[in-house]
This record gives sequence, structure tokens and C-alpha cells, in this order.
Amino acid sequence: MKNQRIVLASRPNGEPSAENFRLEDAELSPLAEGELRIRNHYLSLDPYMRGRMNDGKSYAQPQPIDETMIGGTVGEVVESRNPKYAVGDKVVGFCGWQLYATATGKGDVNKVDTTHVPLSAYLGSVGMPGMTAWYGLMKICEPKAGETVCVDSASGAVGSVVGQLAKLKGFRVVGIAGGPDKCAYVKNELGFDECIDYKANTDPKSLNAALKAAAPNGIDCHFENVGGMILDCVMQRMNAFGRIAMCGMISGYNGVPIPMAAPQLILMSRLKIQGFIVSEHMNLWPEGLTELGGYVATGKIKFRESIAEGLASAPQAFFDLLKGKNFGKQLVKLV
Repeated sequence: MKNQRIVLASRPNGEPSAENFRLEDAELSPLAEGELRIRNHYLSLDPYMRGRMNDGKSYAQPQPIDETMIGGTVGEVVESRNPKYAVGDKVVGFCGWQLYATATGKGDVNKVDTTHVPLSAYLGSVGMPGMTAWYGLMKICEPKAGETVCVDSASGAVGSVVGQLAKLKGFRVVGIAGGPDKCAYVKNELGFDECIDYKANTDPKSLNAALKAAAPNGIDCHFENVGGMILDCVMQRMNAFGRIAMCGMISGYNGVPIPMAAPQLILMSRLKIQGFIVSEHMNLWPEGLTELGGYVATGKIKFRESIAEGLASAPQAFFDLLKGKNFGKQLVKLV
């Protein structure tokens, strides 16, 4: 049986390019007792992958050269020598950029129910991005009645859940997104109170004015995905004892320095800024995913997907994701 996979061929210097990846055929070994074979249906593309392509100190091991690119997947069991998994079972796992995967069933994949939640949503709103949103908002920001929550990359897989979750719990929500289409979606479809177009506010003075208009009472909680000028301007608007959940800094992922313009605001406004990695809080996933699954199944949390077709399209879709060209959760459809 033939498998196809994409491996990391070389480490990028700055912006990644097609030369850093290689598409190759691989033979699949027969299953050992207890193993199962999965045909991946969707592959998740996420900004964190860029950091793991570097051979530097980080919260996770670097992606090894000449090995299958890491990544979340959902798929279907097509062969099983494990009594807990039957052919036809739908599973979510971390099976990487490949058509087929072999799993042990000992915590490396989990069965999912697609009765009310589409399979692809287990890589988005009811998966790692959704849990990232849930944990950062509920456990770090901990908004209180009457407070204002701000989130950048507001139309993306994580930001869109942060804002919708905050609205469901009764807070004022301000989103920041790139372009009029994304901002219209965030306000009109997802129900945020305001959305600021950072592409129309390209200097600090303009962005500060837009934030002041959108959050007249200041910002109490901020969920950070971008860094750079956006974070600097949000910090200017943070109220005393504000909380910032530091999830990502995509503006610096290709090696561009991202200094903080006014770190003294942390002291002056007594801010709590906390970074987090959602995979370090697996004990809370059942609670979070149960809540998110209920909201998605009942249409209270909406989501949008950008879908690239075929394994070979994954590298270009990944480059586009890093430039913000995707709209919603970026997936690669493999079947």
C-alpha cells in the first residue's frame, strides 16, 4: 500500500519557501497487533508550525528534517488490529502531512462523533484552536460582568471562537482583523460589537483612535495572536488590572524583531500578561470541548474554513496562512 507525505527538506531562513518541503512516496508496513490505519480526510495548518521549523529553543521540539511534517488531522479508520477501533470510526489525531497514518490507539488518536459536529470542526472550533480560545479567555483573561474583551486575528480559527464565546457570556467584544470583508464577517455573522480593520489603520495614531472609538470604556481583557504595533496600541487602551492572554506573535514568526514600544504600561496599568500552550492543559480539554461542541452543534458558535485541495497544495496554503490570506480555519482536504 502506497502512502504520500510531505517532509521538511531544509530549515527556512526567514520566510519559508517551496524548497523547504519535499513531497515523497512511502511504503506502508503491515499493521502490528494493536495498531490501526487511518486515511486522513483533512489536515490542519496552523501558525505554530512555522516556529517548529526552526532549530531553536522553544516550547516544543523542532520539526525533524526529512520527517513527515507535524500537524493535526481528522480521518477514518480503514484497517484495524485494535479491538477498540472499528473500520469506519472517525478519529482526530496528530498524524501529520500525509495521506495515511498508523496509530497505536494508546492516546495518539481519539474517536469523534460526527452526528451533530462536522468532521472538519474537530480541527477548528471543537479542536485545538477552539480549546486555545477557551483556555485563554476563561482561564487567563477571566472576564467579569460589564468588561470589554479585545481579540486580534478576529476572523481566524482561534480569534473567532474567543469573540463568540465572550459574546455568549455577555461581554462587550472588539475584534481586530485585516480588510473590510473579514471585519464585516466578524461583526455581522459572528456578532462582535465592533471590528477594527488594521489594514485601514496602518499607523499607531490611526489604530489608537479606532480602538478608542470601539472601546470607549477601555479594554479589560485582550487575547493576543499578532504582536507588534497591534499589541502596542491595545496596551495603550488597557484598563488598570487588565489581563492579556499571550497566544501567538505571528508578526514575528519569520524572524522580524517585535520589540514592545511601551513596556512601562505593564507596570503603570498593573497588567497581567501570561503566555500559554494549550497542550499543557490536557486535563481541561474534556470540559472545554464539551462546551464548545454544544455551541457548534446548536449553531451558537459559527465557523468558516479556507480549504486547499490535495496534499501537494499544503505548502502554498501554509505560506498564505502566514500572510493572513486565509479566511477562517485553514485546512487541506485530502480525500
